[in-house]
Amino acid sequence: MDIGIDGRMDKGATVNVSASHNDTLRSARFRLEREAHWRQLDELVTRAEKGGAATLGYDEVRNLATGYRQAMNSLSVARDISLDRALIAYLESLCARAYLVVYAPQESLGGLMSRLLSHGIPQAVRRSALPLFIGFLALILGALAGYRLCTNDPSWFYTLVPPEMADQRTPDASTDYLRSTIYGDEGHDSDRLAAFSAFLFSHNTTIVILIFTLGVFVSVPSFILTFYNGLILGAFFAMFNQRGLGYDVFAWLSIHGVTELAAIAIACAGGARLGLAVLLPGARTRKEALRHQAHDAVKLAILAALMLVAAAFIEGFLRQLIQDPLWRIVIGWGMGLFWVGWLLLGGRQSKASREAMR
Repeated sequence: MDIGIDGRMDKGATVNVSASHNDTLRSARFRLEREAHWRQLDELVTRAEKGGAATLGYDEVRNLATGYRQAMNSLSVARDISLDRALIAYLESLCARAYLVVYAPQESLGGLMSRLLSHGIPQAVRRSALPLFIGFLALILGALAGYRLCTNDPSWFYTLVPPEMADQRTPDASTDYLRSTIYGDEGHDSDRLAAFSAFLFSHNTTIVILIFTLGVFVSVPSFILTFYNGLILGAFFAMFNQRGLGYDVFAWLSIHGVTELAAIAIACAGGARLGLAVLLPGARTRKEALRHQAHDAVKLAILAALMLVAAAFIEGFLRQLIQDPLWRIVIGWGMGLFWVGWLLLGGRQSKASREAMR
């Protein structure tokens, strides 16, 4: 406070103190008239933040929406008449929290995953007929080519199959040895089964990631990699079939291969969606088309990853523990029916729901 020479307060200082006092009174009166509504809104927002908006009743949700609008109006008035900063900061914080509760999606991680599995992935698959055709075509053509080449000339096996993958299962191996690789009991140690399952998942995941990510290059690398996996499959089947083990190796492949090979084809389909967006963007720019197609492409990649988890468990545990070929076929193709049923039927609206939306 400024004091003059004669000991009296300056007139300007008196005006400032008076204005400050008036602002304080105005802020106090403003708060007193509206604070009850703010406290009610704060309580509702806090409850919704802790348990979700679903924990509020109908009247409480209505009060929440009304309180949010009133708080926004109070914040606007407080800014216009320049009330104290503490009050404005409080209202800004309250309105921001209320906005998230009212407008932001109130869904837990579990809810998001549930919606993805029940609706997102199946619907993305049904929208991807052409990419899925490309993925499965690449795998089937590769398997047919590999089978034909190795049937006509077994030496093609050494060209098509990497030595580390063959693991002594070659045309030079005896029939007894090849049969032992199908029905061997070497995997009954639980620790070895777990390690083997982890290795298979890591190996297959690497392949699927490559197939998916390279699809952006006009789908060609994805198609080639999937085709090559088919070549290896066909080469293996031809070698066992020539030794009279066709049914046995079919059962051996079925228990895990139905899921694993489908995952590879689906990853190729995801990459194909990206590649088709670049190759055929339509009315969109390539950047916009790529962003649009990426939504379903990523869902296909997630599906492929889930299937690989299941395939790694089946291949690392069940295939080693179940030796009967019939049961291997039943389990493998039963899993195939499960995937088909889920992807074809999941996320479909009932007839009553469709009629209600009209």
